[in-house]
Amino acid sequence: MQDIIHLLPDSVANQIAAGEVVQRPSSVVKELMENAIDAGATKVQVLVNDGGRTLIQVIDNGVGMSETDARLAFERHATSKIRKAEDLFALNTMGFRGEALASIVAVAQVELITRRADDELGTQIVFSGSELQSQDVVAAPVGSNFKVKNLFFNIPARRKFLKSTQTELNNIVAEFERVALINCDVEFLLMHNGVEILQLPVSSFRQRIVNIFGKKINTHLVEVSVDSTLIRIKGFVGAPESARKKGVLQYFFVNGRYMRHSYFAKAVQEAFVNIVPAGEQVPFFLCLNVEPSRIDVNIHPTKTEIKFEDEPSLWKIILAAVRESLGRFNVAPGLDFGSEDIPEIPTMDFSAGEERASVSAPKVTYDPTYNPFKKVAPEYRKTDNSYWEKLYEGVEKYPGDIQEPAKVNQFEEFVAPCNDTLNELHSQGGFVAEPLVQYKGQYILVAKDSGLMWIHQRRAHIRVLFEKYRKQLYDKRGAIQGLLFPERVELSVTESLTLETIMDELSYLGFDISSLGGGTFALQGVPAGLDGLNPVTLLTEVVRSVLEQPTDAKEKLYEKLALSMAKQMAVVVGQVLQHEEMCVLVNELFATELPLHTPDGALIVYTISDSEIARFFAKK
Repeated sequence: MQDIIHLLPDSVANQIAAGEVVQRPSSVVKELMENAIDAGATKVQVLVNDGGRTLIQVIDNGVGMSETDARLAFERHATSKIRKAEDLFALNTMGFRGEALASIVAVAQVELITRRADDELGTQIVFSGSELQSQDVVAAPVGSNFKVKNLFFNIPARRKFLKSTQTELNNIVAEFERVALINCDVEFLLMHNGVEILQLPVSSFRQRIVNIFGKKINTHLVEVSVDSTLIRIKGFVGAPESARKKGVLQYFFVNGRYMRHSYFAKAVQEAFVNIVPAGEQVPFFLCLNVEPSRIDVNIHPTKTEIKFEDEPSLWKIILAAVRESLGRFNVAPGLDFGSEDIPEIPTMDFSAGEERASVSAPKVTYDPTYNPFKKVAPEYRKTDNSYWEKLYEGVEKYPGDIQEPAKVNQFEEFVAPCNDTLNELHSQGGFVAEPLVQYKGQYILVAKDSGLMWIHQRRAHIRVLFEKYRKQLYDKRGAIQGLLFPERVELSVTESLTLETIMDELSYLGFDISSLGGGTFALQGVPAGLDGLNPVTLLTEVVRSVLEQPTDAKEKLYEKLALSMAKQMAVVVGQVLQHEEMCVLVNELFATELPLHTPDGALIVYTISDSEIARFFAKK
């Protein structure tokens, strides 16, 4: 019987390993930028085409490589960072495994041009799918120039699963921002298809945050600074007014490396308990510095998950640091007794002296014979109605003798107009309802032959508006209400890129938007019927909802836009509706395709049958 176990060829092994490191174009950008930082670069340029599919080019002015180093850099586990196992726990650099370049070259066509300052000429190396194509001596500036072309050209299945150009570009921007945020002493440039996306000069950490995410965030940053024996924390957290439910900017950096850590993120949120509404979160940009021997960064191929020694203690320090900053900058509610704005309280002289007049206790006089019931009680004991009639002078009485008033339907003033609306809709195939009642500003109760129907008014309105906006998108028309004064909208880089891709669809909904450059837009028109809503907030929330779950299909994009608009425009819980409004809402709901659930699956209608009600009251 033949042996069945054999060693894989290097090309196949490299492709398998590449699946852990190179998941999409943004992974390549991350690895090459980190290599540039490790090389001591003070200027890094990232140029991409077609969302990174056809070209990813990273140019740096770092130390460069010799001819031998340039060739060895593409071998698996070739690294200058570690020589023995103990070095893994004393790392101060980004990359260290020696897997990045080997993984990239296994799934792409790669060209490297590099030169050291001491060398007169540089080296050019060309690979294609782990195979060396050429190695030449060329003239080149100091530093390294990586060109990664046709990513996944030799793995069609992987290439097929890449998302749209916009989605891949958003991922590239996200990785670019993570590296650029923490390396403030390095100048960065990002370009896509020859168009500048982001240029970041050398700056402070706070200014770098503002340069990336816009000037608006600067007013909401609260500085955090703590130095302890276990950890040193520096950075910023957002003020309570910057809290929001989704799309929150939250960044942790450990020893200059970006990381995700949900446990520490909860410590930050704990500091804002009872300060921000439940379900909302604040942004934060926190840099943690710990001894390299106290962390393990070698637990995940992308090195974004890090294990800490004594995490509970660090959790308490982070919580205390954020709380201390909120108190120090008067962010949390409280009284500041040291403020200069509080007027000085005048001092009072309590000293005793012969020249001061003696003070006697005040005297209170009263009539001991007074009885408040003595005069009033007899009036109530009168047998005639003269006393009560005085109270109701000028009030129109019921016609005829005094008796129980005729029974009047409490909904009489609403039934006629409501029935007119219902009859009109019924003639068009609408839903026929009995007179309606609103319960606690949240539910609409409808009496039916089969029982009592409960309708969630906000969800019902979301369903109605969703179908309205979706139809506008497919019909490519929407009523625009021009603004007397255009509103200025400032967005982050990723939000700006997303907005530019859905500009046409937003115009179908009724938005009139023009770009002013640099992530700034002019909002000149909004959908009709936007009374009471902030148009800038509405537009921002719509863009963020699309950014969170990007989609390639036009139908899915239309549904996401329509649902986001509907949620922003729908009535809020607790809003009192007139009876006619409830009638129209109920009938419009049952004229939709799926009236029982919202587009995202939430229940709208629940009916309690007559038999259930009868069983309840039948119990003794």
